[in-house]
Amino acid sequence: FESYLYPLVIMTSVLLALVGGFGGLAMLNLFIPQTLDVLTMLGFVILIGTVVNNAILIVHQALSNMREEGMGETDAIVDSVRTRVRPILMSTMTTVLGMLPLVVPLPSWEGGHIVWAPGAGSELYRGLGSVVLGGLIISTIFTLILIPAGFSLMLDAEGFVRRLFGLVPNSKGDEGELVSLPE
Repeated sequence: FESYLYPLVIMTSVLLALVGGFGGLAMLNLFIPQTLDVLTMLGFVILIGTVVNNAILIVHQALSNMREEGMGETDAIVDSVRTRVRPILMSTMTTVLGMLPLVVPLPSWEGGHIVWAPGAGSELYRGLGSVVLGGLIISTIFTLILIPAGFSLMLDAEGFVRRLFGLVPNSKGDEGELVSLPE
């Protein structure tokens, strides 16, 4: 990304995912006791790898719009969210629907009535599923709102610091050089 600031914006989605992951685990513990075992911790690793991709899609598309299309910062960010919201929601929904049977018991028809029973092996993977479900749902909602806002604030702060110290981009679009600005 040619800057240390852009990955910081992307990594804020990890914090959102961790909050959602622990929230999902807490919700599961309201109904069924679940310890923080190795598979539950593996759920956090899967979750972090998944949610970072969503933030990368937004930031990369915005940077591409600014650099290649010549869009302004606000237009580039709005367009990046508009064009990437469908792929983000589709990948989130497929993962959520894939993990749902690990957490939610499945209905079956036995003896003339519906019986809710967990799927085969769900006791083992229930913690992993609850962490990924909670984290993905919370992180996706807030990633679509907070990552563009944080990226915009970071671009504004970067521009302010550049103007403050007289560091402006040169004609080639390189990182910048120190020049005196007219007053």
